[in-house]
Order: sequence, then structure tokens, then C-alpha cells
Amino acid sequence: MAKRILHVVTNVGSYEDRSHRTGLWLSELTHAWHVFEQRGFEQQIVSPKGGTSPLEPRSLKRPTYDKSARAWREDPARMALLAETAKPDETDPTRFDAIYFTGGHGVMYDFPDSEGLQRLTREIHNNGGIVSAVCHGYCALLNTTLDDGSYLITGRKLTGFAWQEEILAGVNELVPYNVEEEARKRGALYEKALLPFVPHTVIDDRLVTGQNPMSATKTAKAVAELLDAR
Repeated sequence: MAKRILHVVTNVGSYEDRSHRTGLWLSELTHAWHVFEQRGFEQQIVSPKGGTSPLEPRSLKRPTYDKSARAWREDPARMALLAETAKPDETDPTRFDAIYFTGGHGVMYDFPDSEGLQRLTREIHNNGGIVSAVCHGYCALLNTTLDDGSYLITGRKLTGFAWQEEILAGVNELVPYNVEEEARKRGALYEKALLPFVPHTVIDDRLVTGQNPMSATKTAKAVAELLDAR
């Protein structure tokens, strides 16, 4: 039976300052989708509210707006997947072997407090599945708890978009919080690459995380290899 991946995308299209647009970082989805598609995995997309996932304008520029992202954006059938995402309460977590949280700054607003996403993550984890995230996707893990009430990320090694990268990207004054700092507050053993904006993936048993957009392929391959080994 084919492995099944649940991708998670944002519904938020702007920062608190609505003159600054944000959304899904497209290549973080498309690179992972391509990896899983090559393995013959089944894939579905969910978002906190269901429906449309807007695209982060910066993700539509080089270097991350590459062949993969461009091909997706130019394919009406693929774009329809982002216009008609499922809601968490319409999604059965027992069907999935892994959950993969994409990034883009929009997720900072709607991922952390989504009880639906927390439920999906907890149940996939409880069922022996893989929890994975790339870039800002780890915002979804900040408030996700296990059955005993402890945070899923407490005492776990992980990575995600670094505060240094927020500063270098020029958005540190726009973002609502420092997610690296928030992860550390919850007891996560946060790691990052020596240099910013280079691929970096951290594997801690069934928790797989990537630091930035350039880490999407590497992170998805790590998830695929863990699933193939079962």
C-alpha cells in the first residue's frame, strides 16, 4: 500500500501590517511534493480553515522560484489544489503516515493555535507516523501537546527558520514573534546550520525538520527514506 503524506499550508495572506503580503512559500510545497510523487506516495493538502492558500510574493522570485515552483504555478490542476484545500475536521489522521508542514510567514499567524492541526499532528504521531516541517512550518509545533499534556517538541532536536535569517530577510520587524526563541522556551533543542540560507535538516526519531526554503528537498527525502525503511 502506498504511503500517504498530509501537506499543511497557510490561509493567511498578509502580515499584521496588511500592506505587506505573505502566504505559502511555494517551493517548500513543490519540492517536497516532487520527492514524494517520485516515490509513488499519495498526497493531500490541508489548511487551518480549508479553502484557498495564498502565495508568498517573495517565493515567486529567484532563487526559490525555480522550475518546480514555476511548473506548479502554471498548472491549473495543481493550483486548484491550493484553492480547494481540506479542513482539519474533514481529514482523517489515521489515513496518513506523515504530516509535512510548509512555511511562508503566513503560518506564523494561523498554525500555532489551530486545534485542528494540533489534533491531526498528535494523532499521526500517536499512530507511529512522522511529524515533519520546513522553514516556518515548525510554528505548528509550538503548542502541540502529547496525551500527557507535554509539548511534542520538548527535549527534541529540531530546526526551522532562524532569527538571524529573519533579520537578513529584512522582516524581523514585521513578524509577530521570534519562533526560534519560542521553540526554545518550550524545551526544544533547536539547531541551525553554521551559515544562513543553506540546506539543513535535523532528524530526531520521527520528528524531521528543515531550516529554510533551501531545505525542503533534503527534508522530504529524509521523510521518504524513513517511510521506505518500514
